Amino acid sequence: MIKKVKGGYMVTSSKGRNMGGPYKTKKEATKRLRQVEFFKRKKSQRNQGGTAHG
Repeated sequence: MIKKVKGGYMVTSSKGRNMGGPYKTKKEATKRLRQVEFFKRKKSQRNQGGTAHG
């Protein structure tokens, strides 16, 4: 989730934990949010025994 704060934009988890920031632009915050989501999915695939290569 991206929240607007005084210093720019902050990336937070659904539980309210800080995941990065503040970022000056919403575009930078969106990029970080995509990184977090990517690695979250990658971790869950590894735990399920996925055979993703690449």
